[in-house]
Amino acid sequence: MRTTAGDDGTTGGYIAVVGHADLTPDTLLLVESALRTRLARLPAPAVAMVRTGAGTPLASGRAARASGRPLAVVIPTRVGVPAMPPRRDRMAAGELLTLADEVRLLAYDPVDRDSCVGADERLVACSGLLLAVWDGSPSNGRDATAHLVTYARARGLPVEIVWPEGAAREALPAVRTEG
Repeated sequence: MRTTAGDDGTTGGYIAVVGHADLTPDTLLLVESALRTRLARLPAPAVAMVRTGAGTPLASGRAARASGRPLAVVIPTRVGVPAMPPRRDRMAAGELLTLADEVRLLAYDPVDRDSCVGADERLVACSGLLLAVWDGSPSNGRDATAHLVTYARARGLPVEIVWPEGAAREALPAVRTEG
């Protein structure tokens, strides 16, 4: 993937958008609105870029289109052939592909967490700005948003945190203990 420098020196050719996968339905609406506002105020012609999936990626894609921003959707491949997304992401993937101005193929396994984190790192590395839908919490082994923010900052990439007032994550299921 190639990045071009923007006129303001901070925004490259792509704006990577990443974030928590466990947002509540109400939060996804808040995030979509907040991202729409952020994306609309950024200089053209930077392209919003998301890895396909439900939740934050779909809200980001909708926000990009509503803001008039072009959208690049990254889909997984295996041996150069597009891979089937996990069942939970298939409807979102279809919608994202209809919203996309550009589709990029990237080798990663959509059901393997480490592979997805690696794919997100590549998106971040080729971008001029990271928009992170993040509540500020540390990485918990399931969610890599904190890691991606750290990754971007370590490379000198500008990071904007998106966490609207009233946003919340789904409650984790209670852990059962024997005894």
